[in-house]
Amino acid sequence: MKLGVFTVLFGQQSLEEALDYIASKGLDAVEIGTGGWPGDAHCKPAELLADAGKLKAFQQAIESRGLTISALSCHNNPLHPQKHIAKEAQETINITVELAQRLGVPVVNTFSGCPGDHEDAKYPNWPVAPWPNDYQEILDWQWANKVIPYWTEAGKFAAARGVKFGLELHGGFSVHTPATLLRLREAAGDVIGANLDPSHMWWQGIDPVQAVQILGRAGAIHHFHAKDTSIDPINVNRYGLTDMQSYANMLDRAWQFRSVGFGHDLKTWADIISALRLVGYDYVVSIEHEDGLMSVNEGFSKAVANLQQVLIREPLGDMWWV
Repeated sequence: MKLGVFTVLFGQQSLEEALDYIASKGLDAVEIGTGGWPGDAHCKPAELLADAGKLKAFQQAIESRGLTISALSCHNNPLHPQKHIAKEAQETINITVELAQRLGVPVVNTFSGCPGDHEDAKYPNWPVAPWPNDYQEILDWQWANKVIPYWTEAGKFAAARGVKFGLELHGGFSVHTPATLLRLREAAGDVIGANLDPSHMWWQGIDPVQAVQILGRAGAIHHFHAKDTSIDPINVNRYGLTDMQSYANMLDRAWQFRSVGFGHDLKTWADIISALRLVGYDYVVSIEHEDGLMSVNEGFSKAVANLQQVLIREPLGDMWWV
């Protein structure tokens, strides 16, 4: 396995400054934002595709520091019921796929998106309860009319260019659990896989080790984010796991994102890494920093130090004891 980082946390620095810092920490790979909510501070796809010189310089900046690109990421909502929002998201995804093809990057990370509840809706509707039955009707309509049709076509577009999608299993979107990812994968093909982030499993009550097993046995893990979550044992009883308070209200929230090792101990992270190796995932573990209790530098540095202790780097050898 290799250790990487989602570079959007260094968006205030130039690409070269960020890469120098990342390389100094001994990392192997970078995941780079190309638009959507992560922004495009370090990578503007249209400019790179239009200028071979800029594209070459971009590649050289990364490769000269001994780094590779694990994924290009443009997390957004391509199924948004407001057509101009969906169109912009879809265009960003398409151009990111085209750039990934040119760069030889195998994965584009994004969200599945979430539609509204009918054709004239203005806002996404995320059904999470089977009753009243209206929610089941909304869910069926969304998948039949929006989720499966869009991702079937997007999957064909990406597959034709040798690129896979890593959909982040995230609350608020149609694909948010192993089951919903596998449902879409069955309908749209193997080009669809997970950008699996344990932090979003924990707050949904899902054991990330089991999520790795479920998705990994299906060959459905295309990328992996390293981010932790802590659940407050008192606040969760007041607000529940679907706490709608701002992430900034850390003192009262039921749960919050943490740097690796500050929500769960390293034995838990060792179990996750071992499960990844067990199901054949030997690609990049990409650090994502969203810890409101630590600076970018400290949160990133501690995540690197903790993951270096549990990451399994060397290829498997023969079982001499068998």
